[in-house]
Amino acid sequence: MVADEGPVAVMGEVFRAMDLPARDGIVAVCDHASNRVPPGIDLGIDPGLLEKHIGWDIGAAGVVERLAEDHGISGFLAEVSRLVMDLHREEDSPGLIPAISDGHAIPGNADVDREARLQRFYRPYHEAMDDWLSRAEPRLILAIHSFTPALESGAPAERPWHVGLLYNEDARAARHAIRILTDMGWIVGDNEPYSGRLLNATMNRHAEAHGRPYCAIEIRNDLIADGTGQAKWAAIIAQMAREVVVALG
Repeated sequence: MVADEGPVAVMGEVFRAMDLPARDGIVAVCDHASNRVPPGIDLGIDPGLLEKHIGWDIGAAGVVERLAEDHGISGFLAEVSRLVMDLHREEDSPGLIPAISDGHAIPGNADVDREARLQRFYRPYHEAMDDWLSRAEPRLILAIHSFTPALESGAPAERPWHVGLLYNEDARAARHAIRILTDMGWIVGDNEPYSGRLLNATMNRHAEAHGRPYCAIEIRNDLIADGTGQAKWAAIIAQMAREVVVALG
C-alpha cells in the first residue's frame, strides 16, 4: 500500500499550485503567501521587516496548506514577498511596488525598473493563475489574506473583527459567508478591515470578470500565527465554504 503523501505542488519562481481538485470544486488562492525576496532583488531593508505583516500575510499560507492537506481544497500560492511586488494590485497601481509600507521606507524600490518586475513576477503569476482556474472550473474561489490587529503608522484604528469578507460588485458568496460565520459566533467584517470596492484586484480579474463566485477572506493574523490556529481556521473556512456552495445552489 502506498502512503498518501498529500497534495502535490507545481512550482514556479513566483507561484506554487497544488493538484487540481475535481471540477466544480472549491479552490483557494493566496497572493501574499510568501516573504521571499528572489535573487537579484535588494530591497535595502532590515531583513526582520520581512517577518512583519508588510512582508507577507502572516499565517495565510499555512491556512491554505491545511485547506489542501486536511480538506481537499487545492491552493495556488504566491512565492514572492509583497514588498518585491504586490500581486494583489492592478498593474498601474501606485502600491504595486511599494516605496513605503506601514511607515517603513523600502529604498530598493525607489527607482526600480517597473516593467522588468512586471515581466518577471506579476504577469507570469496571473497568467499561471488564470490557466489553473480555467482548468479547475471551480464553483467557489477562496482568496485567503490576513490582517494585523493594529497598524504601526497613522491614527489608531480599532480592528475588532476576527475575520472579514471583502467584495466589489459580486457579493453573492460573501453575503452567505458573512451570515454563516456570524452564526458560528465570530465577529465578521462586512468589507472590513479593507473595502473590496477599493482592494479586490485579483478577484476582480479572476473571479468577477468570469462570473465565478468567490469569498475574499481576511483573517486577523494573531489567530493564525501558529499551526494550531491555522488548522482551526482552515476547518472553519472549509465548513463555511461548503455551506456557501450549497446556498449558492
